[in-house]
Amino acid sequence: MKNNKEAITELKRILKGAENLVFFGGAGTSTESNIPDFRSKEQGLYTSAKKEDYPPEIILSHSFFLKHPKVFYQYYWDNLVHEQAKPNKAHYALAALEEKGLLKAIITQNVDGLHQKAGSRKVYELHGSIYRNYCMECRKEYEFKEIIKKRGEIPTCSKCQGIVRPAVTLYEEPLNLSVIEGAITAIEQADVLIVGGTSLVVYPAAGFLEYFHGGKLIIINHESTPQDRRADLVIQGSIGEILAEVADL
Repeated sequence: MKNNKEAITELKRILKGAENLVFFGGAGTSTESNIPDFRSKEQGLYTSAKKEDYPPEIILSHSFFLKHPKVFYQYYWDNLVHEQAKPNKAHYALAALEEKGLLKAIITQNVDGLHQKAGSRKVYELHGSIYRNYCMECRKEYEFKEIIKKRGEIPTCSKCQGIVRPAVTLYEEPLNLSVIEGAITAIEQADVLIVGGTSLVVYPAAGFLEYFHGGKLIIINHESTPQDRRADLVIQGSIGEILAEVADL
């Protein structure tokens, strides 16, 4: 593995020749915005979970949500909603690369909306967003500013009193088909794919790399991933610092 200085120089060289760059990111993209990821050893929501009555994977499932909405929302408000979080260097670097016409799409597993806050426009949110909410009964849509007023409670519909839920994909639920199609198309058309801040162990999202047949695969992450051997370039470290340097911010 190259040292980071050599690797960043190599990444800059690759990007100069790229015609269709795509970024595929996970929770690690937002950890520098003080949003915890899921599986890191020290601060991951799953690995450092307190001794709850139920493990996080169960609480964040479709069936559990239907049976125990109060418990679900207690966990949701405490762990998934970070309305004060701001984009970090990684988000701004990607927005800058898009503005320059180099980056064609972002595919994210995050639900925090920070890519859009940083200015990115072409974003495929595989797991939805906390900023979109709707009534499960009448389908009335709610803006986040309306929902956040109910923080700590179970949000209910002003029209029919049904439970309002976030448009995020829970365990046991399928991903949005149109988002999947857009993401796969973007990856198939990419000649350079940067994968950042993801362990690449969660399916079906991790399987999206199988659709990449382009020239260069770059992986940026704090820890090793199962796909490192396949990558043309692996850089371990702060994704924000690395992308900011590459984007000349």
